[in-house]
Amino acid sequence: MARPVNVLVTGGNAGIGYFTAEQLAEAGASVVLGSRSQTKADAAADAIRARVPGAVVRHLPLDLADLPSLKSSADGLDPLDAVVFNAGIADAEPEILFATNHLGHFALAYWLAPLLTSARIITVGSFAARSERLDLDDLQSLEERDTKRAYGRSELAQMSFGFELDRRLRAAHSKAMSVVVHPGGALDSLTPSRPGVHTRPASTRIAGLLLHGKDSGARPAVHAVLDPAVEGGQLWGPRQFGLRGKPHLEQPHAHMTDEQTAKKLWDKSCELTGLDLGEVLGL
Repeated sequence: MARPVNVLVTGGNAGIGYFTAEQLAEAGASVVLGSRSQTKADAAADAIRARVPGAVVRHLPLDLADLPSLKSSADGLDPLDAVVFNAGIADAEPEILFATNHLGHFALAYWLAPLLTSARIITVGSFAARSERLDLDDLQSLEERDTKRAYGRSELAQMSFGFELDRRLRAAHSKAMSVVVHPGGALDSLTPSRPGVHTRPASTRIAGLLLHGKDSGARPAVHAVLDPAVEGGQLWGPRQFGLRGKPHLEQPHAHMTDEQTAKKLWDKSCELTGLDLGEVLGL
């Protein structure tokens, strides 16, 4: 490319998002760290620059739980070559989980639409989505109120959205594409330390045989951004049992790509956010 790839990573100040940003910077990309905290984003940027001299990295104030604020966040960006919808929380009230992990990214996609006309839109899901199913009458898990299940469902909603988005982009002959990835089993205890961002706790040998660190968990997302052979509608995850190893192309489970469920989820997401994503994308 004539200029560095310009990539927004939501939740780029910590965890898998941080390592996604670091690895993209190592590859020469210009990286925007979407984060609620200026302090945490500054620490992440410093850690990246310490490992990648000359890295082009900056902070974008971004709070996915605050939907009305997302327009002003998007207004602070230049056109993007890719966006990685990575940010997420795992321990909160069920409605907060769904609002942050799915609706926040859905709304952000709406406000980013003018910047994504030929971009790669990467949605980071979770291994937890494999065992869950969406309840279209209770998307926010208000009746069951099981935090663990609500997290898995919010991640499944994101993955379903990513596949549906690509179907709509293809139907509209868009130059943009949507790709879904997941990090496998990524543990803090197997993640290398980064000053100011992460301190590696005690590890276990058994976990290292079955799972991997968040640095490795970031690789499918980085691969989806940078590899020219990646195609829209694909799912990328770790090679070994979907839990660890180098990125490889996976066959998504049928419930992740069910078109009728995805269409209903899309419509309900428009209703809950008050934003018609299809209209603004010309889909």
